[in-house]
Amino acid sequence: MVLGLRNFTERTGDGIGQPVLDTDNGEELMCVQPGVDIVLANRTRESHGTLYVSNKQVIWLSDVDKAKGYAVDFLSVSLHAVSTDPEAYPVPCIYTQIETDPDGYESDNSDSECSDTLDLSRIREMRLIPSDPSQLDSLFEVFCECAELNPEPNEEEGEEHEWIFSADQMVDEEEADYISQNPAHAIGQSNGDHDLAHTVLQLRIDDEVFEDAEEMEHDRNNTHN
Repeated sequence: MVLGLRNFTERTGDGIGQPVLDTDNGEELMCVQPGVDIVLANRTRESHGTLYVSNKQVIWLSDVDKAKGYAVDFLSVSLHAVSTDPEAYPVPCIYTQIETDPDGYESDNSDSECSDTLDLSRIREMRLIPSDPSQLDSLFEVFCECAELNPEPNEEEGEEHEWIFSADQMVDEEEADYISQNPAHAIGQSNGDHDLAHTVLQLRIDDEVFEDAEEMEHDRNNTHN
């Protein structure tokens, strides 16, 4: 996938034509909106164009120059919003941020977006201005729908390694569970007091030794009698 904005000139049909879509791979038009101007970064507003939104990309084609057009994949659109604040931009529009190729970006290119030479690989903002501002909400909904159809390819459902334990951890967990469910078998377990466990065990051993000694003494007395 090519990141960022790119030139788009492939048209079909009569008149200004329509964009050529990759129908073999399931691309289809979701919305056609005539009377849309475009602003790339801080450059001059380009008028008289038609906006085509497919399930894969956003395409703007000039109505006056058939050799002029721009396109950006939804996978490269990192943000889209309805902008109505005159301090942000004088007229209502669809504002988008575009993810660019980091290899083609330079830290000192802040003025390049306003220069006479248009380098689309460095354009990180795009505004789409419909002639009728009431169309903004419906355009925004189409953008949202198409963005959902194009999730990030590296998105994964959870991280499996968070649920994997080592063999030793499994044994420790099983022993702890067995002890908690079978307290009768937890001889001397008192919040990890191993000295107490040893003492209790030793007392039991001493008791057994004492009982054995009593039996031996009893047997000896019987023999003498």
